[in-house]
Amino acid sequence: MEDDDWSPPSVLLTVDLVILTLREGRLCVLLVERGEDPFRGMQALPGGFLNHAGEEILDAAHRELSEETALTAGWVHLEQLAVYGDVGRDPRGRVVSVAHLAIAPGLPEPVAGTDAMDADWVPAEAVLSGEVKLAFDHYRIVTDGIERARKKLESTALATAFCGELFTIAELQQVYEAVWGTELDTRNFYRKVQAVDGFIVPAGSGRRSTGGRPARLYRAGPKTVLIPPLIRPVPPTAEESTAEEGA
Repeated sequence: MEDDDWSPPSVLLTVDLVILTLREGRLCVLLVERGEDPFRGMQALPGGFLNHAGEEILDAAHRELSEETALTAGWVHLEQLAVYGDVGRDPRGRVVSVAHLAIAPGLPEPVAGTDAMDADWVPAEAVLSGEVKLAFDHYRIVTDGIERARKKLESTALATAFCGELFTIAELQQVYEAVWGTELDTRNFYRKVQAVDGFIVPAGSGRRSTGGRPARLYRAGPKTVLIPPLIRPVPPTAEESTAEEGA
């Protein structure tokens, strides 16, 4: 039997944006300084509420990106990351966020728009370590977005997009190290990269390192899905690190 007094709960919908790029060899995330309550003055992801019931979610994501950072749809390709709807995640009421992710090279300096006091590229490590505090549950969203980016480097040729048209394997390794947040063994990385047919293709030699032979140059190959994937090295546990220091 239907309850005549029932009415749908009041739930608000927002979009949040995790925009990642490499700047000076470091993985960075785009953050804004909130210009209004709640959490006025705190760092947060770009985002906001849908303008009206007829606005598509992806359109809202691009609009918020433009309004808060002046980056337009032509700069980034947004993909849905996840939905966040824990009770209490927003002091304004029951708010569900559809988070989107973009990973792109060569992104320009952001310009704070009407909805933000400031916008800037912040090193991802500063966020992951807790050095930079984020509003709402944006730390969780950033963490999920970075993990998605790291997995993409394992299974796709995304890393080559962050290199020039011609690059060395050492330069490609630097991309993996920046996104994965760990140093890689050079010989092991070279072997794994060469094992993936069509990932990168030789483009001659000619870039000379100081005091050495010209480094071999490569360009992105035709393969976009890496089989076998380049698996991230597993970081040592605290016990393993302590044992190595004592050896």
